[in-house]
Amino acid sequence: MSAPRTALAVLAGAVLLVSSGCAQPRESPARDYPDAPDQRTPEPAEPAQVPAPGEPWVPIAELVDEQWLAAVAERTGIPERALAAYSGAALLVGQTRPDCGLGWNTLAGIGQVESQHGTYADSRVQQDGQVSPQIIGVPLDGGPGFAEIPDTDGGILDGDPEWDRAVGPMQFIPVTWGLYAQDGDRDGQSDPHQFDDAALTAAVYLCESGGELTSDDGWVDAVVAYNQSVEYVNDVASYAQGYVSPDEL
Repeated sequence: MSAPRTALAVLAGAVLLVSSGCAQPRESPARDYPDAPDQRTPEPAEPAQVPAPGEPWVPIAELVDEQWLAAVAERTGIPERALAAYSGAALLVGQTRPDCGLGWNTLAGIGQVESQHGTYADSRVQQDGQVSPQIIGVPLDGGPGFAEIPDTDGGILDGDPEWDRAVGPMQFIPVTWGLYAQDGDRDGQSDPHQFDDAALTAAVYLCESGGELTSDDGWVDAVVAYNQSVEYVNDVASYAQGYVSPDEL
């Protein structure tokens, strides 16, 4: 695996947008990008909690088998509450978007690179899924190495009324959050600082951007849409593949 990159380092190192929803065609040859990591499906809770069409949805963190969560969290070092968000999001889109093929480990790879699973700069994931203190990136003011994105949310999400900043454990910029925001914890609102909401939004965004994520092209297209840095895409692939159990290979 490559060395961890913090949320702020990602922003500082990427000339193009983080979580922008404005992906441009790849500028580097395809060979610079990795193969798609194996996509892994979590173990669902029993009885299955994923609702059938027309049934009320439950919080995504309740969709996953508790013993599976505990074992994988211990093996990977991912905080269990963050893992519940990644895996619950993967289970839900597995039903609502079955052609996408998104694995929990891809979401975890992005979460590691973006915010170290919500633990960047001494932040912690609370039991309710809130990340505290909130993780907010640097201003996207067009300085060297940064995109220029004037404020789009009146500072409501990022506290900056002049420039947009990436927010939350999955580091969405406000304009993208406004387009794709999901309510993963089913509390009636979408909050980029709440891990279930952020993970489910990332899952929907990836599926929308890449199509079939079990293919190399589909997976790369999805992650390039998240961040148009070849280094970023390779880092995510490395972490995502590293989270796969040797027993599954």
